[in-house]
Amino acid sequence: MGSLFRSEEMTLAQLYLQADSAYYCISELGELGLVQFRDLNPDVNAFQRKYVNEVRRCDEMERRLRFLEKEIDKAEITVVDNGEVPDAPPPSDMIELETQFDKLEAEIREINSNQERLNRNFLELTELKHILRQTANFFAEAEAAITGGDYQRTDDEAALLDDVRGSSSPLSFVAGVIKIERMPTFERLLWRACRGNVFLKYQPIDGELKDPVTGDPMRKCVFIIFFQGDQLRSRVKKICEGFRATQYPCPETAAERREMAMGVATRIEDLSTVLSQTLDHRYRVLQAIAKNINNWTIKVKKIKAIYHTLNLLNVDVTQKCLIGECWCPVNDMDDIQYALRRGHERSGSSVMPILNVMPSGFNPPTYNKVNKFTSGFQNIIDAYGVASYREVNPAPFSIITFPFLFAVMFGDCGHGFIMFLFALCLVIKEKQLATVKGGEIFGTFYSGRYIILLMGAFSIYTGIVYNDCFSKSFNIFGSSWSTSSINMAMHQPDVVTLSLDKDFDTCNPYPLGLDPIWQVAENKLTFTNSYKMKMSVILGFMQMMFGIVLGAFNHMYFKRTLDIWASFVPEVLFLGSIFGYLVLMIFYKWIAITSKFLSVCDNNDNKGCDGAPGLLIMLIDMFLSPGQTVEYKKRFYEGQGGVQTLLVLVAAMAVPWMLLTKPIVLYMRQRPKKRSSYVEFEKMKHEVEASTLSSDKSDAGEGHGHSDSMSDIVVHQAIHTIEFCLGCISNTASYLRLWALSLAHAELSEVLWNMMFHLGLHWAGGLGYIIVFAVFAVWAVLTICILLIMEGLSAFLHALRLHWVEFNNKFYAGEGYKFEPFSFALILDGSADE
Repeated sequence: MGSLFRSEEMTLAQLYLQADSAYYCISELGELGLVQFRDLNPDVNAFQRKYVNEVRRCDEMERRLRFLEKEIDKAEITVVDNGEVPDAPPPSDMIELETQFDKLEAEIREINSNQERLNRNFLELTELKHILRQTANFFAEAEAAITGGDYQRTDDEAALLDDVRGSSSPLSFVAGVIKIERMPTFERLLWRACRGNVFLKYQPIDGELKDPVTGDPMRKCVFIIFFQGDQLRSRVKKICEGFRATQYPCPETAAERREMAMGVATRIEDLSTVLSQTLDHRYRVLQAIAKNINNWTIKVKKIKAIYHTLNLLNVDVTQKCLIGECWCPVNDMDDIQYALRRGHERSGSSVMPILNVMPSGFNPPTYNKVNKFTSGFQNIIDAYGVASYREVNPAPFSIITFPFLFAVMFGDCGHGFIMFLFALCLVIKEKQLATVKGGEIFGTFYSGRYIILLMGAFSIYTGIVYNDCFSKSFNIFGSSWSTSSINMAMHQPDVVTLSLDKDFDTCNPYPLGLDPIWQVAENKLTFTNSYKMKMSVILGFMQMMFGIVLGAFNHMYFKRTLDIWASFVPEVLFLGSIFGYLVLMIFYKWIAITSKFLSVCDNNDNKGCDGAPGLLIMLIDMFLSPGQTVEYKKRFYEGQGGVQTLLVLVAAMAVPWMLLTKPIVLYMRQRPKKRSSYVEFEKMKHEVEASTLSSDKSDAGEGHGHSDSMSDIVVHQAIHTIEFCLGCISNTASYLRLWALSLAHAELSEVLWNMMFHLGLHWAGGLGYIIVFAVFAVWAVLTICILLIMEGLSAFLHALRLHWVEFNNKFYAGEGYKFEPFSFALILDGSADE
């Protein structure tokens, strides 16, 4: 099997780069994305590496770009992504980029500062305008009260005016603005602190004011406080400062207030013009930045990634050469060499970079080449565990088996067609949807669009096999049942119990899927349960046996001949002698148990025949009563007892074969090595007597290590044998979830049809159309929410479990680590850490 079924062959290479050309060579390797560098300075602190200053400069540029992006978002300017990906700039351009970003940041901050100051002045003038307007009303009301006009005074106002008339000190006041939510507390504290010797009037400001810093809307109200004496003045001002109320000077005479209001209005008009010009200038500057912000961000990320990778390399003593180690795919070595030559040409260096393949005792990373179609299936396998280096990759097989097992549980033409159309829309619009930020749930559906597409297509197929579409059957070819009672059932609404008829052999079977007559049969559930249960066992056995065969391919590839004879052969014998025989008898029963068989059975009543023999009883008696003659009513064929006894013996023999063969063979292989080492040790003892004690200790240590290794092998093989034997039974039973979920999906679909949509069909006339229309909407929503989303998710998780546990554990170790190349594409996409 080629690289499609195994990970790419990897090699560890040593890379020599001249210091002047290292940046350009690493840049070209990042564009290629086929090299994974090893950290040759694991003990060196991140702040003590050679290029730490350059990385810090990139961090500072990223901070400035984030600030600019934040300002662009505030201005609600759309950043258009034209899809252009610039190359990494040369190192000399870093200074130019830093200067440009610093200038732009300073300009934006200055504009923001000026705008904030202008907004604060505008807010103060606006508040002062409202104060002058409201205080004019307050004083007009006060003058009307003093002159005895039509104004109706309150008790507090009357008492205050009486005190003023009887006092020689003038009446003072303070005017200001306070947030409206603080007004009740402010009024209460002012009354208690001044003991009722002040008079407060306030009025909310119409409209909303904007905060000069954040721009958030605020609600405020204008207040004026009348009092007498300097002591109360000081107390009132302290309370105003405590509540952060803004105080404004307000003239006492009406003429001065009118003159001041006119000046404030003029200043507000001038300030509005300046603010508008400032906003326009800020918008133009940010709009110009928005055109280049994506390119700048890509350039900075590439520069930072290059210097971060350079920090993984070693510097020789002359400080003129960088030495690195990297994992490379063997088939792509020519592309890597070409990328290094391009980097050398860009740098203008006189020394060519050198890439040498070196032997390594390290375990290489696992690199599986994927595309947009296979990446989803590979992610499913990697979620269970990354494949060990060069072992069989289950992902190509999962492209077929995963959606098929899902469809076995989800089989319905209608539901599968809806799912297929949804995924087809995602596939057709994948380029437009690639840039849409729809959240985590949408991202999950978009990433698995091809998985959903195949699941929908396979569900349509299994729906045809089940003859099930929204819980209804297609009667395309006409029923193949021919008895008179069935013909009557086709024309009468009453259901009829179907059973195998003697004349059935003379009729042709239904060409595709289940016969539609089962839709009106009372024993439909009994028949479909038996059919789907047997199919689940057949599919489970086939997938488990296929997993064992893939394990044999692993043994052959890694030249583990002993594992083929000590593991693969007994595993096949054990699984095949029990469940392979059961599957064979299922097919035999489908083919051989016909009406002729039942006729012969009816003619032999004296032998106690009671219909077709049971498979479950056969399997139980196979182990509980080995060697005994099978009763006629339980017999499928002549000589059944002898065949089953042989199969039980084969299964029993496979267990010790699997348990003992490998430890015994390994022990026998290590005995000659142990003897030869003992002879060499005796010679060494006579030649060098001074090292007798140390040699004796070394020999004792080797013997202890040999004992430990053999004990580990025995324990490991015992665990493997027990796990496999018990797993064959439990895993086969686990595949019955295919039957259970298929039954649940079909029954839930039928219940939903009968309880919702079917009720609307009983009404006739115009009312019936209205009811059907309303019920159809409810039925459609419940179908999508329950049967497609919830049931689809359930079937997906169960198919996932069947692949992870029942299939993968037959051959898949999953103990590798993923190949993570230095790739600009992955870094910009966010799939890899810098």
